[in-house]
Amino acid sequence: MWHKYLLVAVYLWALTCSLVPAYGLVRIGLKKRPLDLQTIKAARAERLANYRGSLKGMNQNHYLGSSDEDIVPLNNYMDAQYYGEIGIGSPPQNFTVIFDTGSSNLWVPSSKCYFSIACYFHTKYKSSKSSTYTAIGTSAKITYGSGSISGFFSQDNVEVGDLVVKNQDFIEATKEGSLTFVLAKFDGLLGLGFQEISVGNATPVWQTMAEQGLLSDDVFSFWLNRDTTAEVGGELVFGGVDSKHYKGKHTYVPVTRKGYWQFEMGDIVIGNLSTGVCEGGCAAVVDSGTSLLTGPTTIVTEINHAIGAEGVVSAECKQVVSQYGDLIWDLLISGVQPDQVCKQLGLCVFNGAQYVSTGIETVVEKESREGSSAGDSALCTACEMAVVWAQNQLKQKGAKDRVLSYINELCESLPSPLGESIIDCNSISSMPNVTFTIGDKPFILTPEQYILKTGEGIAAICISGFGALDLAPPTGPLWILGDVFMGPYHTVFDFGDLQIGFAEAA
Repeated sequence: MWHKYLLVAVYLWALTCSLVPAYGLVRIGLKKRPLDLQTIKAARAERLANYRGSLKGMNQNHYLGSSDEDIVPLNNYMDAQYYGEIGIGSPPQNFTVIFDTGSSNLWVPSSKCYFSIACYFHTKYKSSKSSTYTAIGTSAKITYGSGSISGFFSQDNVEVGDLVVKNQDFIEATKEGSLTFVLAKFDGLLGLGFQEISVGNATPVWQTMAEQGLLSDDVFSFWLNRDTTAEVGGELVFGGVDSKHYKGKHTYVPVTRKGYWQFEMGDIVIGNLSTGVCEGGCAAVVDSGTSLLTGPTTIVTEINHAIGAEGVVSAECKQVVSQYGDLIWDLLISGVQPDQVCKQLGLCVFNGAQYVSTGIETVVEKESREGSSAGDSALCTACEMAVVWAQNQLKQKGAKDRVLSYINELCESLPSPLGESIIDCNSISSMPNVTFTIGDKPFILTPEQYILKTGEGIAAICISGFGALDLAPPTGPLWILGDVFMGPYHTVFDFGDLQIGFAEAA
């Protein structure tokens, strides 16, 4: 289950066939909330908690011309939050929601929410006003990094565009424990992930649509408009795609793990140099509720160093390079396996790879680590990162002194604790492209596409679109392709054939 309140867009297909009514194009327009650094930090913390938390649990259409899709227009708030409107109940009560492929539940504030400030700033669902309401009452709670929402399940009709989804289970939130919800431009969230990560095992809205025969093609697609001055922030189409929003053909890759929209990604190239990290394949997910493109700290640090982004200087990292750099080099040259280097140096008490990620520990790991100080853990993590960096440079036949100097520079590019890195707005034109290999094809992000800008003139701040996010197995390591990637690339979520498609956005 993921949650994040930044960039989002959504699409829906419903084709005509003899067994179902002839439905037309229904658009949900997206609006987008302006970008600011605090929003990115809060939202990233929440998404991190959601990915980690997943370890514990795992319409009626109308015609628009000759099209056969149901489209939801999306609002664009400065490349930071995409949101659109749905209706719940009969007659429909309207709510602004984030369309989030990183979670699977639908929730909105309840009229029974009395003690949370956030509920007083947003529309609340009133079951007594709906003739199609059915009580369920089962309690529910979703925890995020900066707070949580809790409430109970109810059932009612849900309007998405002109589709009417009957008897949809959703959560009435009676408590919203975060300032993030107070400031949010949206009332609730509509999850577009799989049922496997749904709280209470509730059926996702898109799945109910398919089960009720509202869609003759089991697909929805996103177009995110990165032009913050445009009236339309993007569109979500259920049941198909809008050909006006992409160029060429989509490249499709299979879903490798249901829950999130997860697939296998290939090599990552900075400029013309391969990082080598994903040559054998890396797990990645597409998340419309995430603004940045995130990945393991080790590799994101290399990317941010290459583009000139600055984070927080890591004293432990520099200490490892200074005191153990030569030994790390010698051990790698002698053929010691990378995951054993730090163990042989005595910096990692157990398995050398154990401390690379900062994700959730199992009870056994937690108990095993007792007795080792936080400083020891930090040195182990720094050592493991240094080994990965050194190994990558060895593949490029770099000289020892030059490699150690490069690793020392990477220490200075480590992201801040919440993963974000600041960059000089005047240097964007000189930054390299970053390429992600998907389905054996290159998907290029230019500096203009991966840099997020807030403010104007001397108040302008530029933020790297690459954020660090470390997740422990079995969820991680994991790359999350958020709106930084979905903006340049129109994305199709095909739940009929369990595949994801990417094409250049128009």
